[in-house]
Amino acid sequence: MKTILMTGASGGVGTYLRHELAGKYKLRLSDRRPLKGLAKQETFARADLAKMADAMRITKGVDAIVHLGGYAVEGPWEPILESNIIGCYNLFEAARRNGVKRMLFASSNHAAGFYPRSETIDHRVYPRPDGRYGVSKVFGEMLGRLYSDKYGMEVLNMRIGNVGVRPIDKRRLSIWLSPRDLAQLVTIGIEHPGIRFEIVYGVSGNQRSWYDNSNAVRLGYRALDDAEAFATEVLASEKPGDPVAERYQGGAFCVIEEAENPSAPARVASGKKRAKKKAKKAKRKR
Repeated sequence: MKTILMTGASGGVGTYLRHELAGKYKLRLSDRRPLKGLAKQETFARADLAKMADAMRITKGVDAIVHLGGYAVEGPWEPILESNIIGCYNLFEAARRNGVKRMLFASSNHAAGFYPRSETIDHRVYPRPDGRYGVSKVFGEMLGRLYSDKYGMEVLNMRIGNVGVRPIDKRRLSIWLSPRDLAQLVTIGIEHPGIRFEIVYGVSGNQRSWYDNSNAVRLGYRALDDAEAFATEVLASEKPGDPVAERYQGGAFCVIEEAENPSAPARVASGKKRAKKKAKKAKRKR
């Protein structure tokens, strides 16, 4: 049974994934905060990835890494730099030094959030991040490119949409990823023998998807779920949103930074306040 390191294991995505992978692998779970209620074949290794010593310690003796850890929303540059840039580099470098060959990187749809919703994009498009968070995810993808080309690491980048038991709004009807489809992608990333450097979209087989996910299909992905099953209920309660946010795939992430401009509309300032609240909440949860 392979030993898999999962960073960011106490977060929402990590919690779903632990449940789906239970009994399939030995899971070494890691996060900044303690994790309770470990199941059989789960161990916990507390770590701050901004510290190289911690990254070195938790990557010893694992067969693959699923990197979910990091600052999970748009926010100030300093915590994004520490968690998503420095922490990501430390993990890749520690993996290289410890001889870990397979890395699954949880990238994001926000790495390409400034593509319009009217356009279908695939894994070959040029990155168009919609904020500092998106920039950090592009950095992680390109770090994987470097470590693949220079050191032979096998890297699967998953541009995750939104993971949950169901989509909760209109935008998520296009980017939703069910827990079991997430687990399928992760299993492919761990087991597929031909991976060198790949980018796939972490989305279910949604009829309203903005992504051509044929690269994931090429690797064996066959989505089991479709957000359309929830569309009637979701759309019944949907209210008109910011017109700029609704133009682009990244949604609100594409407008909140406009508030840095004093002449920006008031509607954007309110979006920034909401983003700050989410950032503070995420910081408390890390």
